[in-house]
Amino acid sequence: MNNIQRIITESIRTKRLLLEDDILIQAIQKAADLITNTLKNDGKILFCGNGGSAADAQHLAAELSGRFYMDREPLFAEALHVNTSYLTAVANDYSYDDIYARLIKAKGREGDVLVGISTSGNSGNVMKALQQARQQDMITIGMTGLTGGKMKDLCGTLINVPSKDTPRIQESHIMVGHIICELVEKDFFRTK
Repeated sequence: MNNIQRIITESIRTKRLLLEDDILIQAIQKAADLITNTLKNDGKILFCGNGGSAADAQHLAAELSGRFYMDREPLFAEALHVNTSYLTAVANDYSYDDIYARLIKAKGREGDVLVGISTSGNSGNVMKALQQARQQDMITIGMTGLTGGKMKDLCGTLINVPSKDTPRIQESHIMVGHIICELVEKDFFRTK
């Protein structure tokens, strides 16, 4: 087996572990249901992460606010890192760990959803955002790696991909995110 085949095999193995874990399957369904119910109640879906997880946050927000499969009305979904002037100002004036928590304080409302994405589950700014969201009675969903890190205690729903390998976790996060987007879109627009 060459390196390419080994990497693909490892990716498939991680997804197979996810597929065979009934608790994780239930967590994915619960996340989709929570997001759908929030949107039906005119709430917002907010995403945050760093690096590749920020890219996933932006990707998934775009799938919900733009379209996934259906030509349909937009849904309120936003990745919190897209305003670079805000991001750099708050990181400079306060702390990088405060960038998302301050936005949650300004934008988040009771019943809104925050999806925090961190492969380690230990990103300081994501954890502070989740803490702020909980203080505001928001729904918290976390997407992490195997252990859940420190985020596991801050998330009402935790989707902890069964891997410690960052690229395999990120590949699974986008797959899980796509599943959630598909379920939300079908449920939300079927019942409208």
